[in-house]
Amino acid sequence: MSVQARVQDRRVRDYPFDMHETSVSPLYATLRREEPMSRVQLAYGEPAWLATRHADVKLVLTDPRFSREIAQGLDQPRMRRQSTGDGIMGMDPPDHTRLRRLVGKAFTMRRMNQMRAGVQALADRLIDDMVERGPRADLVEDFARLLPVNVICDLLGVPYSDRDVFRTWTEGVTNDATMKGDVLFEIGDELDKYMADLVARRRKEPTDDLLGALVFARDNGDKLDDTELISLAGAGLLTGGVETVASALPSFVFTLLTRPELLEQLRKSPELMPGAVEELLRYVPINTAAMFARYALEDVRFGDTVVRTGDPVLAALHAANRDPEVFDDPETIDFTRSPNPHVAFGHGPHHCIGAQLARLELQESLTALLARLPELRLADGAEGVEWKYGVIVRGPSTLPITW
Repeated sequence: MSVQARVQDRRVRDYPFDMHETSVSPLYATLRREEPMSRVQLAYGEPAWLATRHADVKLVLTDPRFSREIAQGLDQPRMRRQSTGDGIMGMDPPDHTRLRRLVGKAFTMRRMNQMRAGVQALADRLIDDMVERGPRADLVEDFARLLPVNVICDLLGVPYSDRDVFRTWTEGVTNDATMKGDVLFEIGDELDKYMADLVARRRKEPTDDLLGALVFARDNGDKLDDTELISLAGAGLLTGGVETVASALPSFVFTLLTRPELLEQLRKSPELMPGAVEELLRYVPINTAAMFARYALEDVRFGDTVVRTGDPVLAALHAANRDPEVFDDPETIDFTRSPNPHVAFGHGPHHCIGAQLARLELQESLTALLARLPELRLADGAEGVEWKYGVIVRGPSTLPITW
């Protein structure tokens, strides 16, 4: 049978695959071995190729033969009916490079390091509130959702009085309610209008927060226009920065509390926390499915498979993070794993610009929870945890804890 005949004969599988708590579908491992470039169909959009090997995922994310930009306006594979603009995630170089360079001038490592003490204090304050109301809490509502939204709002200079509505917006654009109906457009319009007002205020009255720095970021006379600022600050930093951490944190805590040996290891050796966060990022799936299809600009061969010009390809990050060709014993959590070239934050030009902030929040949150609550445990056992599998992120929707 010819290569093209084998391609045409391949089954198109419904996607995403079965999900359960923090597990990764065993089908990913089967595909990595037997059909590393497979055909899948999401709820909406055209069928796509699914890359599951680490090397193939990195190639799709970095090779200029694949484009995000041409996906705009096409019936691209997606989990919700509505297809909206993807902002900076929908750009290719050189436009994407220009925006990343400008944003990098405001989103510096120095700024992230300066935030660490504030994140520590916020984590302690949220734990104080839980203890005062205790001895039982919902880690999702009482901690995991509150911490990242307050961090991002502080970073952008959002008034404290507006933070509840920001929580509503960030939850709304990522949960499964946006699979149908027009709620996504409504939320997007509200968020854009709010951010436009904040940007206008920063232009009149400069501030030293991140949004102020973005407004005045310059590079050889170039600057961000208002549309770019609104997209970056709203959909980019706010929704991406909040929901990723709000889902990852309770997922990581669940993993630790259901694997006592790992919890004990971190309690005895807290210096392992940075490596532990990297390993949990590798092991615990945060996204519901591969997203943001790249379209082939020319025929590209992957082994015996040829992805034709105009075909969309999805890069399965959590499948790549379990690839035994890259990670020894990938199904085991090893807090001392080194190197750990996971792709939880993506790879290449579209690597998550807020990755360092997310790492900081996860490290400080877990450190505070383990230090302040030495008897931390699940209040109702693993069966008492409820899970969400939304259009973007997956994780506990409730995580009852006690101490």
